[in-house]
Amino acid sequence: MANPINALLGIFSHDIGIDLGTANTLVMVKGKGIVINEPSVVAIDKKGRRVQAVGAEAKRMVGRTPASIVAVRPLKDGVISDFDTTERMLDYFIRKVHERYSFSLIPRPRVVIGIPSGVTEVEKRAVHDAAINAGAREAYLIEEPMAAAIGAGAPVMEPDGSMIVDIGGGTTEVAVIALGGIVASKSIRIAGDEMDQEIIVYARQKHNLLIGERMAEEIKIGAASAYPLKEEWEVTLRGRDLVTGLPKRINVSTIEIREAISSSVSAIVDAVKTTIEITPPELVADLMEQGIALAGGGALLRGLDERLTHETKFHVFVADDPLTCVVRGTGSVLEELSKLRKVLVQLQYGKRPKVG
Repeated sequence: MANPINALLGIFSHDIGIDLGTANTLVMVKGKGIVINEPSVVAIDKKGRRVQAVGAEAKRMVGRTPASIVAVRPLKDGVISDFDTTERMLDYFIRKVHERYSFSLIPRPRVVIGIPSGVTEVEKRAVHDAAINAGAREAYLIEEPMAAAIGAGAPVMEPDGSMIVDIGGGTTEVAVIALGGIVASKSIRIAGDEMDQEIIVYARQKHNLLIGERMAEEIKIGAASAYPLKEEWEVTLRGRDLVTGLPKRINVSTIEIREAISSSVSAIVDAVKTTIEITPPELVADLMEQGIALAGGGALLRGLDERLTHETKFHVFVADDPLTCVVRGTGSVLEELSKLRKVLVQLQYGKRPKVG
């Protein structure tokens, strides 16, 4: 039975959903929509360990900071590599929303946070406590594949199976979901960041050109593909010539970029196939009818849905607004906490707040 006090507070508070991603953190306020979409980067002064900047401002500092300031991505390969910095980043984003909507004048919000499925119990507790310390009345955690499926509109509480492929910055997480639980899953530490690195390696090995992460990301977004395109074109790579040490620019085709990221794409395809192989036959029949949804930034890779359709023989489609699936899923959980309590992550230490 719902706690009447919590129910009353819920009427007046602006609850928050957060997608704590490797590349970007998105924040959604109930009734307001997505209010923050910024890189998961924190700039820290090494001398005093003071936070100099968070989000977009911190990302602009990457590769451009003096020796005393370091730009840190606290989540790497889908796991929290620095949970102290993660806590400070979460604190910044939640307080930023507090100030924007004058939460000091109304009851403290409830917060639902989407976390990578590979995080440890210590990291789960750190994220939970960070939300509480930043002013949350209650904090709940949900695994990103589950949140992405909810955000994509999958009937996760029904007995029919739904399959989601969530391709983020650090990980690709494949999950088959039914009756509010993950029945079969596969998580690999290969996603958008790995594709960036492969483009950097390709430019160095094939063209003796050293390019930065930002250049590689631009090329990935603008020209990368997973399946032959109807019309191929050329893009310009800009960097430093490894032979002369001078600035250099070269033109490369979309065919070359597709070749550069082929290893990552193949690994994602194999992860999907492996998950299908371990899925119960009854649910496979459901997937044949409903198809496979792609979410996350990687879902926008040109031709990935065609490549997966060709390789798996299933209908594969890109979810509506795939970049926001996880955060919209957290928002849906906030709307129906009592109904969707089963999808939340159970912390093993300490009592989890009651769902009101």
